[in-house]
Amino acid sequence: MKILIIGSVYPRFDADSEVPWLRTSVMKLKEAGVQVEILCPSYQGLNSHEIDGTRVHRFRYAKPSLEILTHDEGAPSKMANKPWMQLLAIPYIISGFIKCLQLCRQEKFDLIHVHWPFPHGLIALGAAKWFKIPMVLNFHGAELLLIKKHAWVAPVLRFILSQSQAVFANSSFTAQKINSIRKTEVHCSPYGTTLSSQESTELHPVENKFRILFVGRHIERKGLIYLIQAASKLDSSCFEVRIAGAGDITPELKKEAEIIAPKTVVFTGKLSSEELKQEYQKANVFVLPAIVDKKGDTEGLGVVLIEAIEYGLPVVASNVGGIPDVIINEQTGLLVEAKNSDALTNAFLKLKSDQALSQKLVSGARAHIRKYFSWKPIIKNQMEVYKSVLK
Repeated sequence: MKILIIGSVYPRFDADSEVPWLRTSVMKLKEAGVQVEILCPSYQGLNSHEIDGTRVHRFRYAKPSLEILTHDEGAPSKMANKPWMQLLAIPYIISGFIKCLQLCRQEKFDLIHVHWPFPHGLIALGAAKWFKIPMVLNFHGAELLLIKKHAWVAPVLRFILSQSQAVFANSSFTAQKINSIRKTEVHCSPYGTTLSSQESTELHPVENKFRILFVGRHIERKGLIYLIQAASKLDSSCFEVRIAGAGDITPELKKEAEIIAPKTVVFTGKLSSEELKQEYQKANVFVLPAIVDKKGDTEGLGVVLIEAIEYGLPVVASNVGGIPDVIINEQTGLLVEAKNSDALTNAFLKLKSDQALSQKLVSGARAHIRKYFSWKPIIKNQMEVYKSVLK
């Protein structure tokens, strides 16, 4: 079986940390005997190349200095912050459409797997129809939330869905959103961990202070302002909130932390894989205080939660988006109301004072992800869908 995977982002070089879940899924598919090639946009003139022995075909859509629509941050966020970037969408789609036709004429693909169907379903559609290649769509949530801002996206997605042979969603939340556009069978296909297996389920010892860790991009939907507000209510001699990563709102977050929680909040900046591993190993709880942002965007799944669980951390997360697929309250973690800093504070105090609860959550979470979020059943399900489509 030979498939073409189309998406907006793929690692640009071996050490690139972009979409590690997609990179891992490609490697797992190859282990299952599938031949995989990638089609995605260039970034600042980047030519086609190989990653992990996989051919990555890059399509050019502007001069190098303008090829910044994707990578480092989602295109919808970039276009919201810099509206002129919307002008790049047209050459992006046209260039991708032409490159996909050329590639499918040169290679004999059995199937096209499209991630983020808007706009990539449009890129794939011509080749799928012309060369009679089945098209599978994979939704991650962001493309569906665009409908709130641009109503015309809904009929486009409805048409793309009608032309597909199978549909994947990363969570039950995303699946519901798909069916609100067009009733169709949706196969839930979440992400597995991108880490090597961590066998220990023992709680991490508290060293000097109880460490609360956040890892991710600093964007509105992560809800970091509420985490900083929660930190201001914690005793700085006993608690430390560590915020890893970076983003457009990092400066304003730092400013707020300096005002209300200067002794409690630490910004680590972007970390290497080894530095991030050390942060996980020294943390005592992981937090994802996600919200629904002004654009209607929220967490489609929260793959970072799975990684935190692999490191044996109890989790506190907001009850939004696809997060409840991973975090079942009082069983695999603590779910709190979004935009509620008091609820976050109380959850941290509860876990610090109740080691038995923390241990119960870690054990429950590990069993849950082994059953639903490990790569073996995920790839098995994906392969079954592929084969049913090809039949």
